[in-house]
Amino acid sequence: MHTITKAFGAAVRQVRCQQGLSQEELGFRAGLHRTYIGDIECGRRNATLLSAQRIADALQIPLSELIRIAEYLQDE
Repeated sequence: MHTITKAFGAAVRQVRCQQGLSQEELGFRAGLHRTYIGDIECGRRNATLLSAQRIADALQIPLSELIRIAEYLQDE
């Protein structure tokens, strides 16, 4: 899988954990299945733009911020 896919998943996990949310709760808020969230976080699935926006909305942060975090993690 591409590095940005893994980095995006890591960014989702980082923000989710900072907010004290489970994968199940994030999935519920985003209207996505818990296993889909887990697959994104592990870099096994490439989130569509619509799914990425739904995740960002559920985390209550702009999608651009989630991508910025992913870019930062990708550069590490």
